[in-house]
Amino acid sequence: MTNKSRRAFLLGAGVVALTGCQQTIPPEALQLSASALQDRQLQTRRFGTKDEERLLRASAQVLQDLGFQIDESESRLGVIVSSKNRDATEAGQVVAAVFIAILFGAYMPTDRNQKIRASLVTLPVDGEKDTAVRITFQRLVWNTRNELTTIEGLKDPKIYQEFFDKLGQSVFLTAQEI
Repeated sequence: MTNKSRRAFLLGAGVVALTGCQQTIPPEALQLSASALQDRQLQTRRFGTKDEERLLRASAQVLQDLGFQIDESESRLGVIVSSKNRDATEAGQVVAAVFIAILFGAYMPTDRNQKIRASLVTLPVDGEKDTAVRITFQRLVWNTRNELTTIEGLKDPKIYQEFFDKLGQSVFLTAQEI
């Protein structure tokens, strides 16, 4: 085989190999889950104000009162991203890790740190007469090897209810200038 034909063969084989590696997005990845509407209703409240800036300030204050640190904020876009760090150690995991270490001499990493992240967006609705506030809470967990082990959305209604109750009180007090 000549040098030229060898190159042509390798080029052809490379093209075939790369074509076989082409990835497509599975159709189910673009479909909403059955609980998407219910989740959105849990995460969203409407407020009878068109003052988005005031609503964002009140939201930031409530998040800070709940122990969150504001990571990013863009009032022109109506966005706040905040987070707080917490311990993720679970007694059951630690006991299991010790048990495995004693029996098999193997190290089993356990959850150590977690970050709770809150992302908030405001949106004018009804011709800018009302403003909708949507907040989502996520949990990220790292283990003792500093590996990210869990990323999950939090869907506990109590968390959302607590946030919106405090935001409603804050908006009311601000409107009354109390």
